[in-house]
Amino acid sequence: MATTYITAAQSQAFDAYTMNQIGIPSMVLMERAALAVAHQIVNSTSFDLNNVLVVAGTGNNGGDGVAVARLLHLNHIPVTIWLLGNRDHASEQTQQQLTIADHYNIPVIADQPDMANYTTVVDAIFGVGLSRDITGKFADVVDAINAAKANVMAIDMPTGLGTDDGQIMGTVVEATETVTMSYNKLGLATDNGRRFGGIVTVADIGIYDPATLTERKS
Repeated sequence: MATTYITAAQSQAFDAYTMNQIGIPSMVLMERAALAVAHQIVNSTSFDLNNVLVVAGTGNNGGDGVAVARLLHLNHIPVTIWLLGNRDHASEQTQQQLTIADHYNIPVIADQPDMANYTTVVDAIFGVGLSRDITGKFADVVDAINAAKANVMAIDMPTGLGTDDGQIMGTVVEATETVTMSYNKLGLATDNGRRFGGIVTVADIGIYDPATLTERKS
């Protein structure tokens, strides 16, 4: 069976259809995404789980990462969340995930830690919707991740890799593995995608092309 590759716009449209038309809540999809990522981290031979750092943005990709941190914590894996940006300005779902993480006493830090202390890094900074080059503080974070010895799991897309064309948007996280949601992304099929995405796993989290649902119904 041929792999289906989609664009960022398609990914966002399929997400919106699943939530707004079918009625599956965003938090349910986020939990399923986090379960897929956590499962891959725990079962892959790529990752040393002695001390994990989840680097989370304030959008929903960051919310996925915060949920991954909780699932790893529940597996008795030491994990810290490095939150980039103002928590009060995070998406509603990411704020919810942070509140849940607080109940589990998972450390959430705002300042850059000593990256040498971590054996695995989870890139949950930006997802498929990145539309401009990464500069300033975020570029510094990407550089810090790439300079660390820890292997990296990227959620959906390595931060800085163009979803549609695989172009480097200022700078890019060099991922060891990527778990991308529902369908593979065009950017991951490019030379840059193969270089920076590493081993790609496509996770079925319950989001589908509406046209395929119509076909199944008929």
